[in-house]
Amino acid sequence: MQTTRPFRILGIQQIALGGLDKGALRRLWVDLLGLHPHGNYRSERENVDEDIVVAGAGPFKVEVDLMQPINAEGKPRVHDPALNHFGLWVDDLRAAVTWLEGQGVRFAPGGIRKGAAGFDVTFIHPKGNEQFPLSGEGVLIELVQAPAEVISAFDRFAFATGGY
Repeated sequence: MQTTRPFRILGIQQIALGGLDKGALRRLWVDLLGLHPHGNYRSERENVDEDIVVAGAGPFKVEVDLMQPINAEGKPRVHDPALNHFGLWVDDLRAAVTWLEGQGVRFAPGGIRKGAAGFDVTFIHPKGNEQFPLSGEGVLIELVQAPAEVISAFDRFAFATGGY
């Protein structure tokens, strides 16, 4: 398994993702997509055990909560629904797709194409299959090619703050 990732996730808006086993979510978000562990939160009252991971630096640093219920039968049900889909800025979409496919990640049909906003996009399928067992763990994930100005702003800020 190749460990050097040839792309970067530049940022997302805050999201919370739920599943019955946060370990599968952590494998996707930390091991494959490269977000960084930041902390943990557990609350019996909220029925949640979550790992907090982050993407980006400074104002680009965004929290992503990987949640599982403490009691799968209890409420609130932090894993239902998991989420529909959301977009991630990627600095090199083609490299990301090639590398992730090599890791066993399944993509939705259609490949890389122009999205509604005019950027190249592709989607990580919410479910794995025999050929590509890794997936979005129940969530459709849109990877969006970041335009030059987003990449440049990220690089300038990350360099200036010593982040990423």
